Amino acid sequence: METMKLRSHIGDDGILQIQTPTDFKDTSVEVVLVVQPLPDISTARQEQPQYNAWGKATTKTSISNAIARMQQLRREVALEKTTIRLMIEEGRRF
Repeated sequence: METMKLRSHIGDDGILQIQTPTDFKDTSVEVVLVVQPLPDISTARQEQPQYNAWGKATTKTSISNAIARMQQLRREVALEKTTIRLMIEEGRRF
């Protein structure tokens, strides 16, 4: 007895064609066929939600909002170059 696991594609005509090499020649065989549809890869990725570090689902919108918020914070917190130089000089004094 020989067990094989294959992946194949059923065309628009609904016909499944299976071609497998075997060691059997000129003999009768019994074939057991189990047909199980595979999930579409693009659908499977969309069905599995991903979560951020706080347990909230991430979406394109949530990621865009996070990026926009980080850019806004960068503008709000940004220090001038002269201020940074003064802080470095102040630190050297101690």
